[in-house]
Amino acid sequence: MSLSLIPEERIRAIGSVLNDQERPLKERFRALFTLKNIGGPVAVECIKQCFNDPSALLKHELAYCLGQMQDPIANPILIDILRDRNQEPMVRHEAAEALGAIGSMEVSDILRKYVEDPVVEVAETCQLALARIEWFHKSREPDDQQKSPYASVDPAPPSSENDVPHLKNILLDENSSLFDRYRAMFSLRNINTEESILALCEGLKVGGALFRHEIAFVLGQIQSAVSVPFLEASLKDASENEMVRHECAEALGAIASPECFEILKDYLQDPKRVVKESCEIALDMCEYETSTEFQYADTLLKVH
Repeated sequence: MSLSLIPEERIRAIGSVLNDQERPLKERFRALFTLKNIGGPVAVECIKQCFNDPSALLKHELAYCLGQMQDPIANPILIDILRDRNQEPMVRHEAAEALGAIGSMEVSDILRKYVEDPVVEVAETCQLALARIEWFHKSREPDDQQKSPYASVDPAPPSSENDVPHLKNILLDENSSLFDRYRAMFSLRNINTEESILALCEGLKVGGALFRHEIAFVLGQIQSAVSVPFLEASLKDASENEMVRHECAEALGAIASPECFEILKDYLQDPKRVVKESCEIALDMCEYETSTEFQYADTLLKVH
């Protein structure tokens, strides 16, 4: 059945799974990504209803999915989340990033308002979102240069540079703009050689939490065993920002090797809720990607 022909009552039934706090988190995540794939106003409404959930991990994933859907009807929802200082920083950050992913020029003023937010991850995300919107509305680069081979809407376009040492220098240069460093990051991801992956892994120990968490995200997209020791080290570091540790856990879940499975099991009782829940989701990803279900199902996608 075409996604556009799915009856409204069926979409709302999926939404009821997402919003049911008695359901296992992995089932709710599957429902969320099913709604993301379906798209449209009913799916957006179902996602909106879940922003009062106590799980910061789930709420940040709601914002991520709204951004990936790139439907401007979600802009008012995301603006409300960005404005709400009672929301966790990782949720507000993801709302700002989603606004950048949707790319409407009319949200520029609200993003500018928060580029000096006292929460540094929120401020930096608003800076990136503004730069992304301005770049895409002015860019003359061909579409194939802008597209992600991972079917994701990224917070910055890849650099047109393809020299790994040069890209690594930009990536690790804290005097360069965050937008340029992100461009280098996504170019290194797309090159996808051992040299480029190791360059990205060095990024797990530099810059702010926002930068490091994005490094972990792209390593999860690449799914290379080369990055496992680096991701494990950051996950194990209790002093590391929980945004970074959460993303490292999900990257390990995407890689889905037996070694990753054992690492993740050790953190199922982590005192940080977002890390604990990320390990639960990551283990579900491990089981999914190594099962026969992976060959047929289309409702569980790797998460941010």
